[in-house]
Amino acid sequence: MMPRAALAAVSAIAACGGSSQPLTVCEQSQAERSTARTQCGATLDFIPVNQYHGALTVVATREDAVVLINGNCTGTLIAATAGPVVLTAGHCVVPGDPVLLAFNVEDQPDGDTLVTNGTVIEQASEPDYALIRLDRMPAITPTPLTLRPTELVAVIQHPRGGPKVVAEGKYAGACGEEIFYTDLDTLVGSSGAGVLTSQGAVLGVHTDGDCARDGTGSNRGWSAWSIVAASAYLRDADIADR
Repeated sequence: MMPRAALAAVSAIAACGGSSQPLTVCEQSQAERSTARTQCGATLDFIPVNQYHGALTVVATREDAVVLINGNCTGTLIAATAGPVVLTAGHCVVPGDPVLLAFNVEDQPDGDTLVTNGTVIEQASEPDYALIRLDRMPAITPTPLTLRPTELVAVIQHPRGGPKVVAEGKYAGACGEEIFYTDLDTLVGSSGAGVLTSQGAVLGVHTDGDCARDGTGSNRGWSAWSIVAASAYLRDADIADR
């Protein structure tokens, strides 16, 4: 099994398409970054999850695992050797505070809404992630983590704490432990949502937006490999190169 430091290094190169050359996304300075500019382009292109008929057909099988957290963030129930947990952004929760999680919050729910409490078992700012253990486990298949990006990615999310929607866009590359994606809208409340590949696995966790309405810029999140490398709960076997 690959040591954790090696996992992070090898995965970062793999996510860049096997190249060690700097990507355009790496040229973006910290000063240019803003969490406010999250609409990519002139229109806000959200699709209610039960009306999505796009290229990423895995949305239909993975959307059940997406959860609204405290009414103001998004998370994903992920598969883990030690037991399924909800993965979200670290800035969405505070260790020790109660967490309220609601599944199946949709415009046209295809099942009963499950509301349960949770406990934050891990939380960090770099990488920006948290793991939440649920008091009640829903009858939902957890989503796996992946090292391997695909050309198209999707974020299933609860923008502004509203019903679940989908936005899709293009994977732009990785810079260090962060991943970047373009033409993919997010808003406040989308933080913590999983960045889903066309293979139906979570490549990373959405945390920040740097898109502009003129179509420039990209949104970004922390890679799944950086989270596994940092986590005491997750194991190397919990992330796959597929």
